[in-house]
Amino acid sequence: MDTAMGWSTVTDESVRTRTGEGPLPTVTDPRTVAPRDARELSRQFFQRLSTLEEGTHAYQYARNTLIEMNMSLVRFAAGRFRGRGDDMEDIVQVGMIGLIKAIDRFEISREVEFTSFAVPYIVGEIKRFFRDTTWAVHVPRRLQELRVELAKARDELSTRLDREPTVAELAALMNLAEDEVREAQIAANGYNSSSLDAALTGDDQDGETVLADFIGEEDEGMRLVEDFHALAPLVAGLSERDRTLLRLRFVEEATQADIGARLGCSQMHVSRLIKRVIAQLRRGMLDDVNRVDAT
Repeated sequence: MDTAMGWSTVTDESVRTRTGEGPLPTVTDPRTVAPRDARELSRQFFQRLSTLEEGTHAYQYARNTLIEMNMSLVRFAAGRFRGRGDDMEDIVQVGMIGLIKAIDRFEISREVEFTSFAVPYIVGEIKRFFRDTTWAVHVPRRLQELRVELAKARDELSTRLDREPTVAELAALMNLAEDEVREAQIAANGYNSSSLDAALTGDDQDGETVLADFIGEEDEGMRLVEDFHALAPLVAGLSERDRTLLRLRFVEEATQADIGARLGCSQMHVSRLIKRVIAQLRRGMLDDVNRVDAT
């Protein structure tokens, strides 16, 4: 047992393993290996892993031991994302995916420390998790990344100026156009969302108040008011007989026969007059809408 190196769980066969020969060290509990010892052991396991056939028992043992020995790297990287509102256990699980990818892609021949190689994989996987799952509204990746830079710039300027920075000041610091800063600010609103049924705190004594209570609804009466205002000048432009015809039919609700008797014409002629006047007013309304849309 190599107590000089502090490997209380490793057999003496580790000496031969350093040269890529002999059986792999036996690590009874890889998770308890200290990070410093894990680095040295990882070199030995990666050396042997490169010579083992994938799918064999020895290969699986080496790979699984590497994963468990280096879990401290995942916990270290996950700590950077503490306070983001997500369960730390979920973040660690995501980081484990990055660790496994790093182990499968690491090549001992590169002469690079595994820790330096693995941490970017772990952090990248966690960032990808936040990017793909925490945004309440789908936002292009460019704007997601710009939101982070915007937050840093706002914090820096707020500290420096002792007030909330303007769009122009943010744009100057970030070397961006003001329109791009505004776009990032709007996109940042998509990061979080609230349920319409979410209860709001307050002094309401009549019962629980929810967010939906403060959201307005479309008032059908307003649409009628808008229609009346648009129709009024068109009706004013009709002839006296046509206005009388509309008043008798739609205000006094007289029948076509009664209207014909009062105007001295047949019921059929009254029907044709009403259709003509309504068609004229409809064309006027549509023309007005088209003019508004064109502007």
